[in-house]
Amino acid sequence: MAQYNNYMLMKQRIAQQMEWLKRRSAEGASGSDEKIQMIETRLYVGLNDAETKEQILETEQYLQQLKNLCFTYHVPFSVGIEEGGYFHDNGDYVEEKTLVLTLIDADKDTIRKIAEDLRVLFHQESVLLTEDVVRGCYIEERH
Repeated sequence: MAQYNNYMLMKQRIAQQMEWLKRRSAEGASGSDEKIQMIETRLYVGLNDAETKEQILETEQYLQQLKNLCFTYHVPFSVGIEEGGYFHDNGDYVEEKTLVLTLIDADKDTIRKIAEDLRVLFHQESVLLTEDVVRGCYIEERH
């Protein structure tokens, strides 16, 4: 029953996102392919634990936690898994997997809350937040 309820909530959320996309498209150039300005925010959250410096859970478990968090905040999102390396302040080099969460035109306070929740949930020292102005358009079926 819980899976069915989750399915119905996701179905409702997708319908809401589609309505949002239609409204955003209408704000553009009355159905044309003219680009509109949007803010793209990316959150980079590493998967190595802040204390052990090693990944504790499987990547899919972290990914599911991130998806659940975005669902809780009712934000449309994209997420990718990247691999990289960095140097600690003490000079130690570390490689780790990183989840990159992309949000378009999300509320700034919500973004900050998500970043802080991810930092605590994944036991990280920090979460990197980047923000860019992008231009895009919605490609829709023409009747």
